Amino acid sequence: MSGTGDRAGIRRRLSFSALTAILVLFVLAATMLPAVADKDNNEDIDLLLPNYIFSTNYYDSFGTPEIYASLLGDPEFERGETVHLNINLVNKGPIYGFKYDTSVGTDEGDHSLSLKELQYETRRTTAAGIDAELISGTPFIEVKPDNSIQTMESLFPGEIPEHPLTFTITISNKAPAGIYYMQLPVSYQYQSQVRMTTNNVVRLGLTGRDHITQYASANKTLLIPIYVKASPQFEVTDVSGNLVAGEKQTIDVTYKNTGEVTAEDAMVRMVVMRPLSIEQSVLRLGSMAPGESRTASFNIVADSSAVIKTYGIDSEIKYYDEQDEVTLSDNLKVSVPLREAEKKIGAFMLSVFGVMVLLLYLLVNVVRNLKKYK
Repeated sequence: MSGTGDRAGIRRRLSFSALTAILVLFVLAATMLPAVADKDNNEDIDLLLPNYIFSTNYYDSFGTPEIYASLLGDPEFERGETVHLNINLVNKGPIYGFKYDTSVGTDEGDHSLSLKELQYETRRTTAAGIDAELISGTPFIEVKPDNSIQTMESLFPGEIPEHPLTFTITISNKAPAGIYYMQLPVSYQYQSQVRMTTNNVVRLGLTGRDHITQYASANKTLLIPIYVKASPQFEVTDVSGNLVAGEKQTIDVTYKNTGEVTAEDAMVRMVVMRPLSIEQSVLRLGSMAPGESRTASFNIVADSSAVIKTYGIDSEIKYYDEQDEVTLSDNLKVSVPLREAEKKIGAFMLSVFGVMVLLLYLLVNVVRNLKKYK
């Protein structure tokens, strides 16, 4: 009997030592691991080892956040625009069901704790700590880096955020018309497990924490479609002729419609500044179908004091679009070189030259007469 009692005492001492070691681990974990705040600001501790010893799991819930994105406003934009994209995130994650894990029997305390855990389990589909980054998959659309990353504290199922995520993009003047898909990678966390704490945590001074929560991480890439409108697009394909200081010259400029639709009743206007002037600055091109070219001839005068260089002259095309509205093209730069005027012999120089020839002729005749006289 004595031996049996000694063995029981040893087992009790070992059990007490193991419990003490576990309590030490619990304290270390509680002081070293960060607390995680849930919806009602109860600081739950995400414990790695002791939580299964000092807690009970009554239920398992099934479901995860399901996040979707939608663009607010008109998704169609024009070339060359800088616009703000307002994007709403919506969480449609449902709770599919629950499964009990621990039987409570007739114990009223366990029954009360199990009902509390059931309430906590309903938060499983809430997304927390959301990071969203807008990425362009095309060189024709640039995302402004200052606000390319947006964050949200949490997103509850069925609720619409008070403020949308706002990103700024710039569409290139050379962007082909059509649909573009912007990428929106989203990362977040969600509640993966809830366990109700036992009375043993009170011994550690951790009061007011009736449950502990574990979180899982998730990632999802959403697609945001935007459209670039089809429209006429113009470019200067050829310039012939050059300017001459002090003279009027004809400059031929060829314009091409590189867009996707016809520009109706197009007219081109050239804007010049001193030391250049133009006789007629507006010329009619007519309707220009996609891929069609028109040549306009401008008579330009350069002052005699104009600096010899290549001049960049502004021009623009006005036309009627598909909605029969007057539209102006972007600035179309026309580069024209200016050369110096050729040197010309004036009337005075001609008269001097004539007198010299006459004198030379008379001199030759005098010499000839002298020779004959001798």
